[in-house]
Amino acid sequence: MTVLIDTLSDKDVRPRHPEKMRIEETPTPRKPDWIRVRAPGLGGEYGKTRDILRSHGLVTVCEEAGCPNISECWAQKHATMMIMGEVCTRACAFCNVRTGMPEPLETDEGERVGKAVAELGLSHVVITSVDRDDLADGGAAHFACVVREVRARTPKTTIEILTPDFLRKDGALGILLQERVDVFNHNLETVPRLYPSIRPGARYYHSLRLLEQAKEIDKRVFTKSGLMVGLGETREEILQVMDDMRCAGVDFITIGQYLRPTRRHAPIDRFVAPEEFDTYREIAAAKGFLLAASGPMVRSSYHAGEDFRRLQASRLAQQS
Repeated sequence: MTVLIDTLSDKDVRPRHPEKMRIEETPTPRKPDWIRVRAPGLGGEYGKTRDILRSHGLVTVCEEAGCPNISECWAQKHATMMIMGEVCTRACAFCNVRTGMPEPLETDEGERVGKAVAELGLSHVVITSVDRDDLADGGAAHFACVVREVRARTPKTTIEILTPDFLRKDGALGILLQERVDVFNHNLETVPRLYPSIRPGARYYHSLRLLEQAKEIDKRVFTKSGLMVGLGETREEILQVMDDMRCAGVDFITIGQYLRPTRRHAPIDRFVAPEEFDTYREIAAAKGFLLAASGPMVRSSYHAGEDFRRLQASRLAQQS
């Protein structure tokens, strides 16, 4: 089923610089008991993961986005690689990645990522990137090169890519998906009503169409998308986004609590109770998602390897 196209103009979706977003620096409410974040350890497997990444000069979204699960994941040698630099051309109100004009692409980045994946012994790797609106193809060819290098060095490693939206970059998705990946992930992040304030450089229906197109290009690929809650959305809006995802053929949904990185980011509207997350997971299963991860600390690449294996099992069960 083809999804609808929205009518936002280019003016509506032009990337904005953080200081122009005029987000009021308000206090962040105290976290409830169910939001627990462990401080990172300095040694052990966490330290080994950090040292391997540093030795190859790599950036991770775990650090740049201030992921609350970094301690747990790095202790298991799981890290989400963030390619194409650490400066983003977008200024989303929820994201802690720095906004500005990025540096030129590093031609040896794919080789370095491939070596790190091999050294970490990853059976499943998530590769993401900043938005690169400054590049003609949004960085799609570079992204494909990184995937190719990982595949060449560790052919048994399953690869999940978490991509930007390639807005106004015709043909970019086709370039990227020339390389075989196992999971294509692109996060819708929030409900369409909140896009102008939360994700001003993006377009909801464009992102939805991107997910649908990934399936059209490669019918074998699993598609995945995620939502943050606690930004002011309603239950009805969340359920509508679930329906939109299913119409676009999305296999796997993640839903997690928005946590404000700093006082200059979008404020938290509310902390969603664990019971509500449980309900969303049950509803997502009823709507036909092969897999739904829903909980306060759920993030797009959290437990991605285990989730991929469950996705495979679910698809095999449907086919039998």
